[in-house]
Amino acid sequence: MKYLKAEISNSIIINKSEFITILFYIENNEQIDEYILYAKKKYPKATHYVTAWIRGENAEYASSNDDGEPSRTAGFPTLEVLMHHNLTNILAVTIRYFGGIKLGAGGLIRAYSKSVAEALKIASFYKLFKASKYFLKFPYHLIDKIEHLLGDSVSYINKEYLDKVTYEVVFLKNDINLLKDILHEIELIELEKETLHIDIKNEGN
Repeated sequence: MKYLKAEISNSIIINKSEFITILFYIENNEQIDEYILYAKKKYPKATHYVTAWIRGENAEYASSNDDGEPSRTAGFPTLEVLMHHNLTNILAVTIRYFGGIKLGAGGLIRAYSKSVAEALKIASFYKLFKASKYFLKFPYHLIDKIEHLLGDSVSYINKEYLDKVTYEVVFLKNDINLLKDILHEIELIELEKETLHIDIKNEGN
């Protein structure tokens, strides 16, 4: 699952109506109400404040609200876009200022879907997962060889150069088997598993 790194907003104009989507990171239902109220205060006198949210480690909780738009033409399309991007703990509020031209059911679905999709394009995300950290300790002359073997299978948490080189790494692809290729050349200390977050930008958009 992917998590929103920071609040962002984006505005688009469709047939003279302005659609402003704000994305919020949420952890509980109380924050949902708070952020919706925040959006209403920031953009007063709008025609609609359409919402959709997903919450839970496995995205097990979700809901949407059309806020006066025809049923399933606003909130649900917004929710579908969020779900398609494998997101959780996120709230999308789309504020609409009506421009005088009716869009029809199909036009509304496309407009709200596009509004949240455009906001997601400029958002930053991270992933959370359980992983084991390792200390790899080896002589200087093995730096190139060790890094070649590790390739893109690890994320480097820290590098230290003292009497020997020490790398603190996390295996991103659970490819622990490659350690067998280098164990005879390094000293290895495994740390306990912990929850880590890896930053990603616009992945899958």
